[in-house]
Amino acid sequence: MKITIDCRMLDASGVGVYLRGCLPFLINSENHYLLLGSPEKLKPFFSACANVEIIDCKIKPFSLSELLFFSKKILEKINSSDVFFSPFFNVPRGIKIPVFPTIHDIIFPDMPELISRAGLAARMRFYRRAYKKSQGIFTVSNFSKSRIEHHLGKEKPVIVTYSAVLPMFMQYREKISSPRKNETIVFIGNIKKHKGLDILLDAFIAALAKGLKHKLVIIGSKENFRSADNAILQKIDALGSNSVIFTGFVSDEQLMEHISSAALLVQPSLYEGFCLPPLEALVLGTNVLMSDIPVLREIYGGFPVSFFKAGDAAALKNAMLELLSREVPPPVMTGNLLSKYSFEKTASIIFKELINFDNIQE
Repeated sequence: MKITIDCRMLDASGVGVYLRGCLPFLINSENHYLLLGSPEKLKPFFSACANVEIIDCKIKPFSLSELLFFSKKILEKINSSDVFFSPFFNVPRGIKIPVFPTIHDIIFPDMPELISRAGLAARMRFYRRAYKKSQGIFTVSNFSKSRIEHHLGKEKPVIVTYSAVLPMFMQYREKISSPRKNETIVFIGNIKKHKGLDILLDAFIAALAKGLKHKLVIIGSKENFRSADNAILQKIDALGSNSVIFTGFVSDEQLMEHISSAALLVQPSLYEGFCLPPLEALVLGTNVLMSDIPVLREIYGGFPVSFFKAGDAAALKNAMLELLSREVPPPVMTGNLLSKYSFEKTASIIFKELINFDNIQE
């Protein structure tokens, strides 16, 4: 069997982690693989694999070129395969073989206030196109599966393939068996409304007034804030650099250091498809406080995390102060956590679906 895997988003955040985690396990078979993407990024890991061919493709996902002017030479290569797998829901025009895309979430029709009407219409066209052309859809939680079926239908199978942490997080934890904790609270994410940074800032300001000594570390760049987020910027500017730190871009090593040394990671999201930072924090021995939205209850219920009422800044403030005042011991990484969320397990589910479909076709 010959399988083409779209690797053009290898460096993306959530999608890239999912792809990088699954790839080594997906290609560990006797099948032949065509990896579509950057040779410079793929060759260091896969050039020695006899069953792998890397196809140089610089066409951006969701671009006009992908939809109208995709390379005929590349399409010939792709269409010589038996199946096309994508870690996202972009499908290049001209693919004639069975397609299995991945929809991590379907946030825009669920939260249309995040985007303009034109933007929503454009994204829905991409969602519907991926659904129509697919033989099956992969997604990362039962919550996302239910929302995909709600918005796109139940005619196509939607298969849940949870995300997981990359091996480097486990290796880092082993290297720092007893991480040193600082008086910091970490937030990882962007400033889009569904990530809940505005709620966290309100809670943090209220907690400071109650005597909180910790600093808030925002993993990201202040320069990326849009003009529409003036209210958030004003709150941050009023707090000053002694209370809030923007890290800017951080390397993998720096990210793991920030997480492992923090007293608490806060995830105040209003919407997620899976949400990886809390899992990374648990692996690195850092306590996690998160909103009680359904998907986070699904992913993290039963593991050593704390929840607060989503969207409630006062509840978040109280929970932060309570957790930090009693100095909750760092979570112990459990086998149950790593067995439930494993890229080896995720890749095996993907591989099984691709193989089963190929066998049915024969």
